[in-house]
Amino acid sequence: MGSVYAIAGFLALILLVVIPIHELGHMLVARRFGFKVTEYFVGFGPRLWSRRRGEIEYGIKAIPAGGYVKIAGMNPYETIAPEDLPRAYGSKPIWQRALVILAGPGSHFLVGAVLYFALFASYGNLDTNKVVVGDVARTLGGGVSPAKEAGLQVGDVVVRVGDMSNPTPDTLGRYVTRYARQHPNGPLVYVVERDGRTITLRIVPRLVKESGVTKGRIGFTLGPERLSFPKAAVVSGKWVGKATWNSVAAIPKIFTQGVGRTFTVLFSDEPRRADDPTSLVGVSRQIGVAGDRGDWALFLGFAAYVTVFIGVVNLVPLPPLDGGHLLLLVWEKLTGRQADYRKLVPISAAVIVFLSIFAIATVFLDITQPLPII
Repeated sequence: MGSVYAIAGFLALILLVVIPIHELGHMLVARRFGFKVTEYFVGFGPRLWSRRRGEIEYGIKAIPAGGYVKIAGMNPYETIAPEDLPRAYGSKPIWQRALVILAGPGSHFLVGAVLYFALFASYGNLDTNKVVVGDVARTLGGGVSPAKEAGLQVGDVVVRVGDMSNPTPDTLGRYVTRYARQHPNGPLVYVVERDGRTITLRIVPRLVKESGVTKGRIGFTLGPERLSFPKAAVVSGKWVGKATWNSVAAIPKIFTQGVGRTFTVLFSDEPRRADDPTSLVGVSRQIGVAGDRGDWALFLGFAAYVTVFIGVVNLVPLPPLDGGHLLLLVWEKLTGRQADYRKLVPISAAVIVFLSIFAIATVFLDITQPLPII
């Protein structure tokens, strides 16, 4: 049941929250600069409900797959009333049009930051160099675990072990293993921070075999670093930056190697790999597994990354994407001539057809040959 809630929540978030907010960003900035906005709808297809407030018609359509905002003059074949020409898209300064376009993709980074903040404020930061106790094992090597026996608690932050200050998850394991081999049954001093206090514990490590390798252990697993709201906000901003950078790096690979891989797998017996391109269907499957495990932290992390990724994709400089509109504004600024958007319709159509075919292919593969679960 957790998987159903997770998948439904993820799709609703992307299709009914993130994308409509994208269009809302366009609309709010357009209205701020006096553009004539005539429609704002959630969904596509037949109109289910609408209401006009002022000059804008707000409504809901039957297919819950995003939304759109209609700004006078953005459709090159639209007839604009003479009295509306000063407020049409092409009549406004380039910098105002650029901000209207950027407001859509920009909303993805804002929503992504909110999702990351929800993750770090509620679950903490797993990507930390601090040694934070996530769980204390009851037993280890056939007896009570040294960590349990010594009174180590969930949430303790290990700040010193023996003569090593500020251990990291990588350095701690090697240090304890070396100590346990050199000092069998010898107590090792652990200094931990707990609720603002510093506590010293004397713990005797045990040598245990893990995957055929003997290691020194005391019996606890690592957990997330608890963050205050201000620190969670700072970390969230850093993670939006990481997600943006990773998305920028991934997009060229997706539309070169990824496209080739997709159609190779589609028309051959070659199995899919974990790094193959996927669709919302494939991501939803991963989200569903996280929901089944009750891992809502992974749900938030996935949702935040996908939100930022969609925002970056929208900035690809190809019409009809927002990045294509920005590229035309740059061309207009450099040449002093306004682009004839009607001449770009064939290019926009070609891009839409290509993206549609690619999307259908990945959806088909996600249904018939799902990616390996991570």
